[in-house]
Amino acid sequence: MGKFLACVVSVLLAVAVVVVSSSEQAAASSSVPVRRYDSIFSFGDSYADAGNGPVVFRRYSISNPVTRPPYGSTFFGRATGRNCDGRLAIDFVAESLGLPLVPPFLAQNGSFPGGANFAVAGATALDAGFFHHGEPPGASKFPLNDSLGVQLQWFESLKPSLCRTTQDCNVFFGRSLFFVGAFGVNDYLLYYLNGKSVQQVRSLVPDVVATIAMAVERLIKHGATSLVVPGVLPVGCAPPVILASADPAAGDPAGYDPRTVCVKAINELASHHNTLLQEAVHGVRAKHPGVKIVYADFFGPVMAMVESPAKFGFEGDVLTLCCGGPGRFNYNRTVFCGDPGAITCKNPSARLFWDGVHLTEAAYRHIAGGWLSSINSPVRL
Repeated sequence: MGKFLACVVSVLLAVAVVVVSSSEQAAASSSVPVRRYDSIFSFGDSYADAGNGPVVFRRYSISNPVTRPPYGSTFFGRATGRNCDGRLAIDFVAESLGLPLVPPFLAQNGSFPGGANFAVAGATALDAGFFHHGEPPGASKFPLNDSLGVQLQWFESLKPSLCRTTQDCNVFFGRSLFFVGAFGVNDYLLYYLNGKSVQQVRSLVPDVVATIAMAVERLIKHGATSLVVPGVLPVGCAPPVILASADPAAGDPAGYDPRTVCVKAINELASHHNTLLQEAVHGVRAKHPGVKIVYADFFGPVMAMVESPAKFGFEGDVLTLCCGGPGRFNYNRTVFCGDPGAITCKNPSARLFWDGVHLTEAAYRHIAGGWLSSINSPVRL
């Protein structure tokens, strides 16, 4: 009987050891994050450009201030071609997903197994020819030939080096995250700042949104199964737009929000764009139920920072640029960030706007946090 009990106890102890060991292994394995994506491909404008802009600008013999200090000073310690003091939202997303920063396609020679960034500062959704049609000789070079359609062509030229067969591409791009935008700000500002009325600018919105939706469809045909489509930010709060509309200090009734000083008509235009874009995203989702398409809110987070700056660690004069020339909001049309005579704030992390319509690294960190929540959440149709 004693031997029998000893055997039973031994078996029970052995089972217990196995159970505990298995539990510990399971706990250990569950603590190791499983990487969902192997690469990121990004299309966009200056809110996502990681270094393509200077390359494109050089082709047109246009100087670009982002190649000099104090750009990049907060994180990189040098100018990287980003329109920022440090990292952009796309950079924070990549870091959070355990991926390296997405390299700029035009500024890096070699292969791109971890993805590529095709975004260019000043890029439009609509083709550049639309804006240049009927222009007189000597007109502005902007927009340059780097629209969403051109960026898609760059992606398609890269594709054969990434995968060969349809099956290989489906596997490769099925493990990739695609960012399509934000697009639209340059389309609208080019029209608006060239003397078009807000109503004329508003007429572009359906075409801009349709172009973005078609790009999403095109990427899905290439094998994309996870896409992020950001809306536009409240560009009516950007100091250059406020001052181009009129002088808010003069009490112009043209429509300044009395609480924020933002141009109401421009922000309403941005909201209209975002509403149509969300409807378009919903429509593409319905056609491709196996594809995850996330609408990323750009407007809401920036508006929250403008309305409650202290909540995000920003100073009270939230519209004042960190880097710019002498003038209202530290904005000067002839003295840009990095120019002789320009002013740079001591603490960029306490500012929302960096150099005009562009944001600081601190702002992008908050925005990326919201985007990551959407990326990591189930799609709600």
